[in-house]
Amino acid sequence: MNYRFNFDILKKINYSMKKRTALIGLILSFISLSKPLIIKTGLFTIAGFVTILAEKAYAESAQTYNQKGIKAWEIGDHYLAISYYNKAIELEPKEPIWYNNRGLSKTAIKDYEGAILDFNKALELNPTYSNAFANRGNTRADIKDHYGAISDYNQAIKLNPNDALAYYNRGNSKRLINDFNGAISDYDKAIEISPSKFESYVNRGISKSELGDDKGACQDYKKSISLGDTETANWLQTDGGSWCREMKF
Repeated sequence: MNYRFNFDILKKINYSMKKRTALIGLILSFISLSKPLIIKTGLFTIAGFVTILAEKAYAESAQTYNQKGIKAWEIGDHYLAISYYNKAIELEPKEPIWYNNRGLSKTAIKDYEGAILDFNKALELNPTYSNAFANRGNTRADIKDHYGAISDYNQAIKLNPNDALAYYNRGNSKRLINDFNGAISDYDKAIEISPSKFESYVNRGISKSELGDDKGACQDYKKSISLGDTETANWLQTDGGSWCREMKF
C-alpha cells in the first residue's frame, strides 16, 4: 500500500509582475513598434521591451500547459499529460517543476528510464528540489533499485525533514531489503508527521510481523482499519486474519 507521489501542482507567478506586464501591454498598444525604444516608468526601466513581454507570455503559457498536464494526470491520461508538459518545457526549458511532473507521468506509464532522466534534469536545474529526489527514489524503487531509492529518500529528507511521504517510502524500500527495524523507524516518523495515513500503520504492522511481534502487528492492522483501510478489514475477516481478529490486547 502506498500514497507515494510528491506532485508539484503550481509554479508561483508573482501577481504584481503580471499586473506590470499587462500595464506595459496597454502602453505598447499606443506606440509604434517601427524603431527600438526604451520606456521609463516610475516602476522600472525596460530595454528591448518586446522580448520581455514575449518571455512573460511564454512563462504564463508554460504554466497553463502544466495545469493542463495535471488535469490529464488526474483522469489517468498520462500520454496526454506528457504532451502538455512537453509544451511547457518547450516554452520554459529551465523550470524544474515541468520535468518533475513529466517524470511522474512517465513513471505511471512505466517509462522508468525516461522518468529518471526527467528527475535528473529537474535536479540539475534545482539541486535542492526535495520532491524530485523523492520521486526519483520512487521510480528507482519501481525497478527494484532499493538502495538507490533509499539514497534519494535520504536526500529528500535532508532537504525536507517533515516529508512524511519520504519517510514512508524509504520505510517501504528498507522493508523490501529486509531491514525491518529501519523500516519501522521510518514508519514511526511518517506516523508522527502524518498520523491519519493508514498505509504507514499497515506496513509497519507487516514489518513487526516479520520480526515476530504479532501483537504489535495486529495493533497496527486494527489501527489502519480504524482509519479506513478496507483491504486490511477484509483480510481480517478471512481465515488468514483470524489470529489477529481474535487477539485481545
